[in-house]
Amino acid sequence: MRSSVALKIFMAVTGLLLVAFLYAHMIGNLKIFLGAESFDHYAHWLRTIGVPLLPETWYLWLQRAGLTVAVVGHIVAATILARRARKARPVRYVHRTKVQGSYAARTMRWGGVIILLFVIYHILDLTTGTLNPNADAQHPYANVVADFAPGRWYVTLFYTLAIVSVGFHLRHGLFSAVRTLGQRTLRGERIARATALVLSVVLVAGYLAVPFAVLTGLVD
Repeated sequence: MRSSVALKIFMAVTGLLLVAFLYAHMIGNLKIFLGAESFDHYAHWLRTIGVPLLPETWYLWLQRAGLTVAVVGHIVAATILARRARKARPVRYVHRTKVQGSYAARTMRWGGVIILLFVIYHILDLTTGTLNPNADAQHPYANVVADFAPGRWYVTLFYTLAIVSVGFHLRHGLFSAVRTLGQRTLRGERIARATALVLSVVLVAGYLAVPFAVLTGLVD
């Protein structure tokens, strides 16, 4: 915790871990387009990963615990670095130029808050079923359809806001992670920027495909 460099490396590593999970989760979500049977089978299969070495659902709980540690550590590291940056510049500039930093970089903090609130809601909605109108653990497909039904447009709106925030966060975070882990050449930075943009767009499109498919009746 005393080294800012170590904190940045920790943020980069935990960030990349979370990105890997987001992509795996997105691919699983897209199975909803194969129909209720395929999607429900996939959801039930997740509970059996590690069996018989581990009891049923243990893998999911271990994964959730690991992701929680990564998220909390990521947030704590970001908070410490932000405070150190403020202390290093105790006097605010009279005029701050808008040239430095992209829109994503300037909104990382609020984007992080939106994402955190969304994760909490998402767990209560589709993991525990507390906020889901269907809340049937045996039929995850029906839960998703009920969640994004046209009458619950406000849920889709919040979901969209959160996913777009993830996209901005990811675009800036991936580029920063690559720089932190050693990429400093001009050509390398251009490739990193382009790659971060493409990965962010693909992630946003993949996640938003599901709620809008339900909203428009493509999935019902």
